[in-house]
Amino acid sequence: MDLVFRDAEVVDGSGGPSYRADVAIDGGRIASIVKEGAAAGCQRPTARRVVDAEGLALSPGFIDMHAHSDLALLRDPDHAAKAAQGVTLEVLGQDGLSYAPVDDRTLGEVRRAITGWNGDGSDLDLDWRTVGEYLDRLDRAHGGRGIAVNAAYLVPQGTVRMYAVGWEDRPATASELDRMRQLVAEGLEQGAVGMSSGLTYTPGMYAPDAELTELCRVVAAYGGYYCPHHRSYGAGALQAYEEMVALTREAGCALHLAHATMNFGVNEGRAPELLALLDEALGAGADISLDTYPYTPGSTTLVAVLPSWASEGGPEAVLTRLRDEETAERIRHHLEVTGSDGCHGVPVDWDTIEIAGVTDPGLVEHVGRRVDGWATARRLLLDDRLGTTILQHVGHEENVRTIMRHRVHTGGSDGILQGLKPHPRAYGTFPEYLGRYVRELGVLSLEECVAHLTSRPAARLRLPDRGLVREGYVADLVLFDPETVASGATYASPRTLPTGIPHVLIDGRFVMEDGRRTDVLAGRAIRRSPA
Repeated sequence: MDLVFRDAEVVDGSGGPSYRADVAIDGGRIASIVKEGAAAGCQRPTARRVVDAEGLALSPGFIDMHAHSDLALLRDPDHAAKAAQGVTLEVLGQDGLSYAPVDDRTLGEVRRAITGWNGDGSDLDLDWRTVGEYLDRLDRAHGGRGIAVNAAYLVPQGTVRMYAVGWEDRPATASELDRMRQLVAEGLEQGAVGMSSGLTYTPGMYAPDAELTELCRVVAAYGGYYCPHHRSYGAGALQAYEEMVALTREAGCALHLAHATMNFGVNEGRAPELLALLDEALGAGADISLDTYPYTPGSTTLVAVLPSWASEGGPEAVLTRLRDEETAERIRHHLEVTGSDGCHGVPVDWDTIEIAGVTDPGLVEHVGRRVDGWATARRLLLDDRLGTTILQHVGHEENVRTIMRHRVHTGGSDGILQGLKPHPRAYGTFPEYLGRYVRELGVLSLEECVAHLTSRPAARLRLPDRGLVREGYVADLVLFDPETVASGATYASPRTLPTGIPHVLIDGRFVMEDGRRTDVLAGRAIRRSPA
């Protein structure tokens, strides 16, 4: 054998009780598992390398169901933000906005629209246009060596609409809808695992339900799933969840609810209402899962909180409106009085908005500060050309804990890696679950939590040989100390790596060894399994 983990406490991802065993790896797969007290004559495996795993837990690699590493994986071969957490697979293309499929015009527009998420891409050769070409680029990244962790991709509905319709707030024509269906189908044929939406982001939010339903029919035909950031996490949040459940039931499409939170003051303590809604749908046969991160603040771009009418026409149109005094006053009124749809229908409380990052180095003094009113927000939007990222302190701990207990819950960091002071979830989500919510608070048992982070997302992604510690499965594995694992990332120091995770393997190769990032690039694009 290549490798044996000796005397590990195997938390196998099934949710069942852990057990002590030797786990042998050969050729990138789990070759044998010999449990303690195995029948006489069952020899302990030997290997070229033996790792003493006494006192450590061995689990499947963690799957980040909501990641924003679309360019980071190409930019940074180290990518320790995720590798050090034990993440072995990330799902990209989230919130309806990413970099494929595109033409030249759309690529330029989407780069501007999500500069705050991923940078503007000017440091990279964005030489792909289709989903398949993007996935191929991941495989041949960094001189053909690959990427730090595996990556799956969702066709971004907002980008598709940008490509076929533009930035207009109107229903698509019949020919435009046909073009969108074609783009989604091509993306799925080329390996995407489903489709995402960002229904508080333009231009995706301009799509009516009938249009989304038609696109979901295409997703369903390919055995994929729909992953919406739905129309509100604030006022009308429950109705927004109901809308997504009904829409996907009509389309016959699996549903995965992105960062399924209940935020803002109007939703404090209302998580049980959301779970009752989901339980009723599940009981009626719906195929639903969800992801969350174990923190209360959200994170997005500052421009995202503006009313949707202010973003019609694209980034340059937004800047033009912000420069006009009369129009800027209308925007302020919608934000502070009416409740902008971009801010989930809730009048903005500027004190809850903290600047996480800027693209203009001359504005760095604002990072870490709360926004002190519309005048400051407007000036930042103009001076930073819409590239400012924010933390939004609008969540509720009781809701976070209630939702993470649900049987269809999975983990997703929603980690934005840009900015001087990003949300700590980008570097800390998975050890935060294991350290704080398992060991310290007891919200989940260790076995149950690992299942949430491994086998459940693997099942949603239809991965037949990942997500469990089983003989024959791919050796994407994490060895961690249940007594010390902890997130090092804080709001003050968000890029601090976790502790208590000495070893991480992808395809049987060490990407983390003795707590340090190796130079191994074992990650590849994980393409949709045929329906």
